[in-house]
Amino acid sequence: MAYTGEVTVGGTPDVHELGELIITKVAVGPMDNNAYVLRCRATDQQLLIDAASEPATLLEVVGDDGLAGVVTTHRHGDHWQALGEVVGATGARTYAGRLDAEGIPVPTDVLVEDEDTITFGRIRLTARHLVGHTPGSIALVYDDPHGHPHVFTGDCLFPGGVGNTHHDAAAFTSLLNDVTTRLFDVLPDETWVYPGHGKDTSLGTERPHLKEWRERGW
Repeated sequence: MAYTGEVTVGGTPDVHELGELIITKVAVGPMDNNAYVLRCRATDQQLLIDAASEPATLLEVVGDDGLAGVVTTHRHGDHWQALGEVVGATGARTYAGRLDAEGIPVPTDVLVEDEDTITFGRIRLTARHLVGHTPGSIALVYDDPHGHPHVFTGDCLFPGGVGNTHHDAAAFTSLLNDVTTRLFDVLPDETWVYPGHGKDTSLGTERPHLKEWRERGW
């Protein structure tokens, strides 16, 4: 079946098969978090984006091939509830944005800066630092050599708008500016967006609404 990105807590994960990368999306926890297990086809090495909740569920998706690393997109607690157990079970290396690492109770092995590269197997992800939802949120861009880019945005970009900035006008402006300059201005409309909660979208779907978001202030 074709990938839709529509998953529910307790339901079946959805699998997006690319030429060199397999992306498995699973919904976990009381806040319907999305977690993504990425597998390099050439080496079978795997990376998890956001060990949000339900470690048993995440470890089942990971399977017997183990886990090279876990990236936490930002410091909010719903995105790392399972991190300690997943790392304890797999020995995976941990990654987080430099400015958010202090807010994550599991030690961060690699502090990530804007435009840093995270690799596993033959797969390369590029970090984009997006300030506003938290000080150190990161998005991860996979530039598929056989197609369009794919970006994992944590809680910084969703269908219909940017992430929650809790009515802080300066934080909202910062987040929208960063999302605009570091994602929309440098990536094509075909770029597939995998958010931290809910359904997927594309930059082309959201791009016409950037002015509307700025005017409404959230």
